[in-house]
Amino acid sequence: MDVIFLGGNDIGFRIYEWLCERDGVDVLAMLTESDQLDLVEKHGPDLVVSVGFDHLVPQHIIEIPPRGALNLHPSLLPHNRGKSPNVWPIVEGTPAGVTLHYMDAEFDTGDIVAQKRVATDFSDTGKDLYERLEDAQFELFTEVWPDIEDGDVDRTPQDHQAGGYHSVDDFRDLCEIHPDETVEVKDFLDRLRALTFPPFDNAYLAIDGEQYYVDVEIRKETEESGERTAGTLSSY
Repeated sequence: MDVIFLGGNDIGFRIYEWLCERDGVDVLAMLTESDQLDLVEKHGPDLVVSVGFDHLVPQHIIEIPPRGALNLHPSLLPHNRGKSPNVWPIVEGTPAGVTLHYMDAEFDTGDIVAQKRVATDFSDTGKDLYERLEDAQFELFTEVWPDIEDGDVDRTPQDHQAGGYHSVDDFRDLCEIHPDETVEVKDFLDRLRALTFPPFDNAYLAIDGEQYYVDVEIRKETEESGERTAGTLSSY
């Protein structure tokens, strides 16, 4: 089967390398920019696979491969279509997970092939969840791929009245903290931990003309930490 791969992030390269090692799969090209999509027209692959491709693929390109165009998205669609899907489950309490789906003319709205839910915890940062979603994407893709090769996949239309979409601007708005805003403690902690993704500076606020960046660490009590706390309390 001839495949053209669209992608460019860490999990994209990981899956690309895995596909290149598969017997019976010929990965003709890896495209990272929208101006390269004419190669799909030139080569006419059997299938297009997209993982971490940041550009909307036109409908006429999607219609070229006879086996369709598949995209792997790190959210449990229809929840959290669009950008930063590792952030919104923490901020909004939506379910986290990953979805393999057919591509259509909009971002992350095509028929679902398979999904895997990912657990979350109050101690998670945005980076923690991002890394867990990456692992889940690899697991889901490699589990489903034999069925894709055999042409034995079901398609489940998404409920477009459910879920939601987030843009880059939504993420940018989330990052800016206004010193005089009123917040609920847990909601604010959720926001800060969702934006904690070292080494990146995401959450910020301005005080007296200076800009400051904020990360947060939340630790779950373990038996060992509970013993330390008890020992500290008993010493007074």
